[in-house]
Amino acid sequence: MSELDPEDNKLLVLARGAQGRTGGASGAAVRDTDGRTYAAGEVALTTLRLTALQAAVAAAISSGAEGFEAAVVLGGDADDAGIDAVREVSASASVIRVDRTGAVRSEVHRG
Repeated sequence: MSELDPEDNKLLVLARGAQGRTGGASGAAVRDTDGRTYAAGEVALTTLRLTALQAAVAAAISSGAEGFEAAVVLGGDADDAGIDAVREVSASASVIRVDRTGAVRSEVHRG
């Protein structure tokens, strides 16, 4: 697959940091249409479970983001429910899944 452009590589760095802080299996970061970024790891509480991408989307929306340009998911599954959350807010946002080495596993551009 392709290499990440510099802006999406920043999202990868943030996703790695979030994954490292939480010790989870995945991390994610999103960039909103104003250029702000939000990163999160998985939430695995008894009463609340979110994928890393769902958590990043929730952080962005709760901070006032109105749309997304891109999302990077490190170690997430192809059927991550957070992808639908990104699409609900911005159908044209790119969603890039990468493995632990940063190699792109899938990249979806819509719009």
